[in-house]
Amino acid sequence: MKKYLDIIGNSFSGYWNYLVSEITNPSWTNYFYWLIGLSLLVFVLEIIIPWRKKQPVIRKGFWLDAFYILFNFFLFSLIGYNALSNVGVELFNDFLGLFGFTNIVAIEVQAFPVWMQLFIMFIIADFVQWNVHRMLHRVPWMWQFHKVHHSVKEMGFAAQFRFHFLETIVYKSIQYIPLAMIGFGIEQFFVVHMFAVFVGHLNHANLDWNYGKLGFIFNNPRMHIWHHSKELPDEHPYGMNFGLTLSVWDYIFGTAYVPKSGRDIEIGFHDDDDFPETFSEQVIYPFKKQDQ
Repeated sequence: MKKYLDIIGNSFSGYWNYLVSEITNPSWTNYFYWLIGLSLLVFVLEIIIPWRKKQPVIRKGFWLDAFYILFNFFLFSLIGYNALSNVGVELFNDFLGLFGFTNIVAIEVQAFPVWMQLFIMFIIADFVQWNVHRMLHRVPWMWQFHKVHHSVKEMGFAAQFRFHFLETIVYKSIQYIPLAMIGFGIEQFFVVHMFAVFVGHLNHANLDWNYGKLGFIFNNPRMHIWHHSKELPDEHPYGMNFGLTLSVWDYIFGTAYVPKSGRDIEIGFHDDDDFPETFSEQVIYPFKKQDQ
């Protein structure tokens, strides 16, 4: 027990020191300033070449989404996610030890070039996320949490970050095992992660982009707007276009749907008129719904 308490204590102090260092020591691998820079870049694009020209620059829900950025990517880890994840990894390794395993690495990739390691990790992580995203729409109790993200009524780049903090736990927990089995240990994953953040920004942005033929590979604003459509087609009763960074999974598995320009479609979900509009109420909403 003392080992786990030490992990928790070190996780809190370690993450606090990391966060302070991120803010006070800008560098080329600094997540904090890359996030700010990419956000400002896409925000400026929305202002210069908006798709929905009548939509206000400071759209409905803008400041709420801005707080979600702060909470989901910084405060949540400070409050406890970093400690929880570190304890979870240690518990998992201790569980393996009961059976005589020191790890579950099935494939060693360290001998591969860095670019290949990054590519493999990116493909696996994105495919896992695509499957988890489908589950968030199909499994009733998971959908109660995912409603937070779909409560956005006017799309903009920051809408990417409006999601319930428990989604992070679900995504990362399911991603951990397949990535651990391939023995990844490269710091350059920062590049892949920031690329995914950038594409996610663009997916939700007020931009009329589809990337041409590359749109069959990468998710894009014209495609993702349909994922947020309030009206769902009969052939996709649980939703469509589940890709996060890549759209190719939706085209392969038949969940792609872009019938026409989605510029003026209504977004949200049925009966969302009474959905709470404050951060605290949205956080507790799934738990209240499950009790009813």
